[in-house]
Amino acid sequence: MAPERAGPTPSLVRAYRLLRLILHLLRGLTTAGLVFPLVSSERQLAIIQRWSRGMLRVLNVRLRVHGAPPHGRAPTMIVSNHVSWLDVWVIHAVCPVRFVAKSDVRRWPVMGWLVARAGTIFIERDRRHDTARTNRRVVEVLSRGERVGIFPEGTTTDGTHLRAFHASLFQPALGAGARVASAAIRYPLRGGAANPDAAYSGERSLIESLRLVLAQRALRAELTFCSMLEPVGMTRRDLARESHRLIAHALGFSPHGTQPETPGDPPAATH
Repeated sequence: MAPERAGPTPSLVRAYRLLRLILHLLRGLTTAGLVFPLVSSERQLAIIQRWSRGMLRVLNVRLRVHGAPPHGRAPTMIVSNHVSWLDVWVIHAVCPVRFVAKSDVRRWPVMGWLVARAGTIFIERDRRHDTARTNRRVVEVLSRGERVGIFPEGTTTDGTHLRAFHASLFQPALGAGARVASAAIRYPLRGGAANPDAAYSGERSLIESLRLVLAQRALRAELTFCSMLEPVGMTRRDLARESHRLIAHALGFSPHGTQPETPGDPPAATH
């Protein structure tokens, strides 16, 4: 049986949402360009959180949070499955972080500049030697007591399964002695099935994904924080394996057949 979907929003409502989105993006561009250079990194994170919550309101994303997000100044790596470009704003709205993303994201229109100004750490996914540079940068950020977010699947899915995690992306947590907070993201329909229109995966373009999101009457999102992992006595493969297990359990997926990748596999980052 096909999952239950609500009908699309009227074209006038979609146009209104698009206008609000453009204005919200312009506000973000102005703030990032004029205000960020003048305020502390802590203040920047507070602004990012407030702006991200506004982004979800503009897109009519109704977010529910389960579990306790990490707090305090302890070095923390937030690890999540990856379904959509919305994931960034969902996490920022609850627990602002500095994300690790592939360099392609920097070239996204408007959003690429915004995420760069938000302190995103970019990685050249196809250049293996870039991993060491990226890891050193992440260790520096974590050692200052900041939070870093990664999507260890290396790409997005349609929300119906969980890919293997790239263990190499967990190395900075060991280098900085950072705790690992696993988080599961879902975009469910009323019946509980994954909302296919929320996913930014496969051959779907960013523009097409945005069009589908704007057409949603109300887009439900759920963010579940799992048990915190401490890196003491663990390898990066241990962290990847246990984080994968926690997120799979929170999503109701079986982890069987989707083990973390071998240390020699090339790292990847967000879609």
